[in-house]
Amino acid sequence: MQTVTTLPKLRQAVDEIRGNGANRATLALVPTMGALHEGHLTLVREAAAMADFVAVSIFVNPRQFGEGEDLDAYPRQMARDAALLEAEGVALLWAPDTMAMYPEGYATNVSVAGVSAGLCGADRPGHFDGVATVVCKLFNQVRPDMAVFGEKDWQQLAVIRRMARDLDLTQPHVDAIHGAAIVRDPDGLAMSSRNAYLSAENRASAATIPRALDEAIARILGGHDVSPTLSALEDALLGAGFSQVDYAELRDADSIELLNADNGNARLFVAARIGGTRLIDNKPVRG
Repeated sequence: MQTVTTLPKLRQAVDEIRGNGANRATLALVPTMGALHEGHLTLVREAAAMADFVAVSIFVNPRQFGEGEDLDAYPRQMARDAALLEAEGVALLWAPDTMAMYPEGYATNVSVAGVSAGLCGADRPGHFDGVATVVCKLFNQVRPDMAVFGEKDWQQLAVIRRMARDLDLTQPHVDAIHGAAIVRDPDGLAMSSRNAYLSAENRASAATIPRALDEAIARILGGHDVSPTLSALEDALLGAGFSQVDYAELRDADSIELLNADNGNARLFVAARIGGTRLIDNKPVRG
């Protein structure tokens, strides 16, 4: 595995991996912020099944962290992460520092309307501008044929798909932005780098999220009204020890528009805080 930290070396490495002519190899990108866990490695494996070679980026993007969020505390484990990626057969690790990604005088921002509104977009102003900006840069830097993202950050996936279509970053009618299913621990909690922040007690309480989501989905599919069902979901989380529920909402999976009834394409979204850690999750509403 090659590890590169500067753009000229990245371009050279990508050209060497791809080759030329009719046998030009395909390349899949898995963007990450590091602190890798089994969920990330699942993305890498899906990427490997889709392309000849896999590139992974590790960059803790300051532009997607708001004031008072955990940028400084976000776990950074480059040596460990690199070893995990090498064991998975990754061809290229792109690990720029902040100055390489945002050099002095950097002044450009990518903003995606519509799908970035509500949910984490409302709770974390500017977050999805930071996401869209860094992912647009990563696509232009690595020039992959496809990219793989986890469905745990479903709204992020919707933002990136919209951006890629609008800015012609992928071929028309080609699903080059692949969403991989959420990887969960045995108790159902979605894997996240931020789970490492949880105490043992809070980690046990956090498993309430997937159970409460399942119960709410069953009620919606059973014909119960959405509003009281979401109130019951919030009560279940607060009763389990969560200090705050940022949102518990039913939204269209594609447009991320708010719903008050299942439309056949609905997902249930939740974000809640426990022990100072903010956890998110979502599940499809399916019969």
